[in-house]
Amino acid sequence: MSTDGPFDLTGKVALVTGGSRGLGRAMALAFAAHGADVIITSRKQEACEAVAAEISGMGRRSLAVGCHVGHWAELDQLVSASYEAFGRVDILVNNAGMSPLAPSSEATSEELFDKVVAVNFKGPFRLTAIIGSRMAAGDGGTIINVSSSGALMPQPSFGPYAGSKAALNVLTQVFAREFGPNVRVNTLSAGPFLTDIAEHWSAESRERTRSAIGRPGRVEEVVTTALYLASPASSYTTGALIRVDGGLY
Repeated sequence: MSTDGPFDLTGKVALVTGGSRGLGRAMALAFAAHGADVIITSRKQEACEAVAAEISGMGRRSLAVGCHVGHWAELDQLVSASYEAFGRVDILVNNAGMSPLAPSSEATSEELFDKVVAVNFKGPFRLTAIIGSRMAAGDGGTIINVSSSGALMPQPSFGPYAGSKAALNVLTQVFAREFGPNVRVNTLSAGPFLTDIAEHWSAESRERTRSAIGRPGRVEEVVTTALYLASPASSYTTGALIRVDGGLY
């Protein structure tokens, strides 16, 4: 990849939550490859530093910040560290999430429910509110909420997860209107991808999906949509939900 073409992010600063692995890491590296400086955050500082080192090796500036996105005080610290280091954030990707499977809805504990909602909904709300308001008052920016096909095609035992991701989809529309026109906010609704989480899937699930394409996605196949939404190529796209799920049904 290079900075040439419609996805040029030269001079931009991107912040990616859950950026130390999986789809988040792939997006962070892609942004750097197209010219952006990148802030990596996840719960584990060492994992963030490893990805930040990869980005620095590409000739881009990077920052690693350990942060639990479900804790508002830590989000305030994350924003302070980001603006102190770079002076701005042009691209925010709310990618961090958790999707634990409960035995049943009745067996779902209050602790588990609260954790899922905090990471998948409360955290993105707060981080978007803080950074989006700064973007709106400044030079604008773009925000990508990484959601899930689980919000569109919910299944039993996934109630808190599906509900929190559906709520995240609604936030996209709320903030697109609140921070428009110079801040664009969109949802990237991801289907099953062969990230590290796929190691816990059955062999059949790693090979086939109930979709038009018929297989799980490869990590690199999420990158072009993320680049489109992060770059000026999507200048007339906001409040949208883009499915990247192989045509699940």
